[in-house]
Amino acid sequence: MRRVRTGIVIVLLLALLGGAGYVGWVLVQRSEPVALPETTGSFQVGRRTFEWTDTPRRDPYVNGPRRLAVWLWYPVAKETTGQHVQYAPDEWAGLHLEPPASVLQGPFDTLQDRALDRVAIAPGRFPVVVLMPGMGLSAPMYAALAEELASHGYLVAGVTPTYSAKLTVLGGHPVESKPEASPSNLGDDDEGALQAGDHLVKVWAADARFAAGMVGKELPNSVQPAVGASYVGHSFGGAAALEACRLDARCAAAVDLDGMQFGEVVQKGVKAPILLLGADDSCITSVCGPDAGDDVARDRALSLLKASSGTSWCATIPGTRHYNFTDYGVYYLAYPLQRYLPLGTADRRHALTVANGYVTAFLSHAIYKTAAPGAPACKS
Repeated sequence: MRRVRTGIVIVLLLALLGGAGYVGWVLVQRSEPVALPETTGSFQVGRRTFEWTDTPRRDPYVNGPRRLAVWLWYPVAKETTGQHVQYAPDEWAGLHLEPPASVLQGPFDTLQDRALDRVAIAPGRFPVVVLMPGMGLSAPMYAALAEELASHGYLVAGVTPTYSAKLTVLGGHPVESKPEASPSNLGDDDEGALQAGDHLVKVWAADARFAAGMVGKELPNSVQPAVGASYVGHSFGGAAALEACRLDARCAAAVDLDGMQFGEVVQKGVKAPILLLGADDSCITSVCGPDAGDDVARDRALSLLKASSGTSWCATIPGTRHYNFTDYGVYYLAYPLQRYLPLGTADRRHALTVANGYVTAFLSHAIYKTAAPGAPACKS
């Protein structure tokens, strides 16, 4: 018995030492600088943040007009110099995971952002892209996509839907989500969940259209937005992008990144070109990936495609899951956290680059009639 007890003690000590060693290794790794992907366009990128109030529209969740935090990424002349932005400044640092999981994620102050802080916008006429996040997420968590688009000459307005995101910042103060604005059952297949999504998408689509109209009002006279905005969104933001495009008679294009479709757009479709980009465990393109089996999402996508009159492109990125379309593709994440979050087996940085490349190529094709993106036409 004494030998057994001694053996147990030795095993426990070895486990503790091994665990402590791993934690120490993670602490060293997470302190190493990580950079957002290099952009591929001909412009540098600038960033500014705004708080816009849609005065005529009553906020459905508080007594008062709808207020939104909007981040604007924009093209900057190559010769421009300036200070680089912080990835998540001030109260926005609250986007980091909370303890104890936070120890397994790299801090935002080691994440190197390539955008320049509030420098002059390059003169010209640029298309507007409204970027909508996934449910609970915030626009800053899509900086890699936004900066890639801005480097190609787009004015990218990233909207954080107030009270739906886990965190937004208004007036320098953090604003948390409300249950009625972020239903926990949106991923369910029952009628109640579908009705909740169909109702909420109207609010998000109105946010997107309001932001599209506001961009031009913030620009100097030397810069003007091109006629007709495009809408890009991830997850529930993808549904909002499609619905906003349906409602906007001048919509140039819409992109849905791994988001099940909600709202009237499912039955009425979109007239503009659309791109549906899904993960391996998704059916949002109307063709289920190898790890998926969601008949409701597939049927909604089929209905959308049959009702749409514009050209539709669909693709699934192998080895991806839901968060591969966000900046989680570049954050430092220790192994247990990578397994816990919805991230696929593909190299995270490469998968994000592929997704962003699809979006950039599609918008160029839809707006400038360049070569078609490397995605097949959707099957409807």
